[in-house]
This record gives sequence, C-alpha cells and structure tokens, in this order.
Amino acid sequence: MSVQNRFEERYRAGDTPWDVGKPDFNLTDIVTRRPIPNCRALGIGCGTGDNAVWLAQQNFIVTGCDTSEIAIQKAIEKASKAEVKCTFVVTDFPNHEIPGAPYEFVFDRGCFHSYASNAERTKFANNVAHHLEKGGLWLSIISSADDQPRDFGPPRHTAREIVTAVEPYFEILSLTSSHFGSNRPNPPRSWVCLMQKR
Repeated sequence: MSVQNRFEERYRAGDTPWDVGKPDFNLTDIVTRRPIPNCRALGIGCGTGDNAVWLAQQNFIVTGCDTSEIAIQKAIEKASKAEVKCTFVVTDFPNHEIPGAPYEFVFDRGCFHSYASNAERTKFANNVAHHLEKGGLWLSIISSADDQPRDFGPPRHTAREIVTAVEPYFEILSLTSSHFGSNRPNPPRSWVCLMQKR
C-alpha cells in the first residue's frame, strides 16, 4: 500500500493519534521565542491543519500539503472556521514540487522521520532545500531513537542519522531532545531540529 493510501485509510478509520487538535508546542515555542518573523511558510504533512492555522494566525502566509484528501478537507474547514487564509494542496511531497516556492520557513512534524533509509531521508531534505530560499529555515519534529522500544509505528532516528541526511543542504542551528505535542500521558520522545539552508 502506498504512503498516500495508507494515510487516507487511517484518516478514514479515525486512527490518527498524531492529530491532537492543537498546534505542536515545539512549533509555537520556536516561532515565538527565537522569534521567527512572519513570512511565507510551507507545512509538509500538515494533516488536519492545526499547525498551519496557528501560523496563519501569527500572520505567516501559509501553504500546507498532505497526501490525504480527507485531512486536507478538514484543514480547509478549520482554516475557514478560524477565519484565516491558508492554501492547502494534496500531494506526495518528496516526489513533487509545491506551488509558491521559494518559501522562507518550512515545518514538518513527523514527516521526515517516516522514511526508513538514509537515501529517502536525504531525498526529502534535498526537496525541502529546493523549496526554500537561501538562508531559509526548516523546523522538523523527528521521532527519537532514545524512546522506549515498541512493536509498531514510524521509524525512530538517532542524531547521527538526522545529521547525515540533512548536512549536504542545511546547517543545523539546534538539535534538542523533546517530545511530541500529544494527548497521551507519555508522549513519544522527539528531536526538535532547526536548520538553515546553506
């Protein structure tokens, strides 16, 4: 089953533990504390749009993309309800160009980490770089290999694996240990990686 079909099925079944109904605190902290000035932003794997809507509320010009038509429809509804303007696109990011490039800020929460091989992660990083202007920022929330063992779920990565994939295209500004914004009592651990295009 393709990535696109797999996520569409999970949205159809309501099996979406990553969809927590609010923006991820790692995103809000970085954007507000660094701070990152409002600019053209791309959300990769935007899901039902909580992070995209939050960025639009901070006056970013936001495009969100996802493989799931169901998720994108919900994102459109959330943006409408919040009375903010976002552009949403159904597409498979690593293999396609998103309209509106170059962007100044890219955010992904759990997309980069879904690729098991270094070649796939490097391809993903290359495509992020392709969509960013020189000096643009990429914030990625990545499942951490330091978490407890489990039987299923997306791949988990070490800091070394992250660095190996992104280094050709990005300077890592910060790589910190955190956890995903979650409704679970024990949220999955994560890396929060902020990078700047070379």
